[in-house]
Amino acid sequence: MDIHHLRIFLSVFRNRSFSKASRELRLSQPTVSDHIKSLEDYLECTLFERLAKKIIPTGEAEVLYNHAIEVTEKADNIRHAIGQFKKEVAGELIIGASSIPGTYLLPSLMASFKKQYPAISFQILVSDSKAIAEKVLKHEILLGMVGARLNSSYLSYMPFMEDELIVVSSPALIKRKRVTLQDLSKYPMVMREEGSGTRREAEKYFEVHGLSPENIVHAGVFGSTDAVKQAVKAGLGISVVSKYSVEDELKHGTLKEIKLSNVRMKRSFYAATHKKRSLPRLYQLFLEHLKPLS
Repeated sequence: MDIHHLRIFLSVFRNRSFSKASRELRLSQPTVSDHIKSLEDYLECTLFERLAKKIIPTGEAEVLYNHAIEVTEKADNIRHAIGQFKKEVAGELIIGASSIPGTYLLPSLMASFKKQYPAISFQILVSDSKAIAEKVLKHEILLGMVGARLNSSYLSYMPFMEDELIVVSSPALIKRKRVTLQDLSKYPMVMREEGSGTRREAEKYFEVHGLSPENIVHAGVFGSTDAVKQAVKAGLGISVVSKYSVEDELKHGTLKEIKLSNVRMKRSFYAATHKKRSLPRLYQLFLEHLKPLS
């Protein structure tokens, strides 16, 4: 049994699929299957029950999963330590990110970080804030960049950048340039899905300022910021979005900001980590890279 076997096992376990693991690892599906078979032969047990198009981890696989994470992390730490001895930082950063950090912030942050450490590579997994926080909780990723905090005693949150939520509409839908937060109930609203950090933070402001969710007319719910923007441009309704996500649209006049006269909706973006996991040096360096932004 070698470390490569364990990395392949972890990918199959997390994806619950040989084909998805093969795409993630950039290996052929027969190669992935052969590695799992070799691991099963070595451990003298079955790790996955093959049922039609699905695979189900066995009890032995559940036990192996936590040990495999520990072993692969130690191997990565050895690599980083040797790299440090050579005065070289190398390795791969796998970061989960909610829509706004993943789409509008991380590309430039990773570009500046890679200029400092050219030997690194990275992978950004984009989902909503709730899903990313849950991946950190389940040890599927070491670091998540989110726009809302999930209540959990196992997660640590480091704020790294401030954001403002603003109200936008199509130029033709609302002629007024300023409204109160309570006035928003007069207009149909385009929303993100319930796991979205943007939606969660906006609803907190609504509640504090007496705008009940029951009074909001939902024009539609979309699973991405881009879909929300397209719906608002088409005149479906107004929306509350991150200022970072609409900079180009406001500049070119395809969306219009509706100022709120009685409140500014501020929030922070956070780097989320598990309190019981020690971060490899590469991840620690990336967090250090973020601190001047906070």
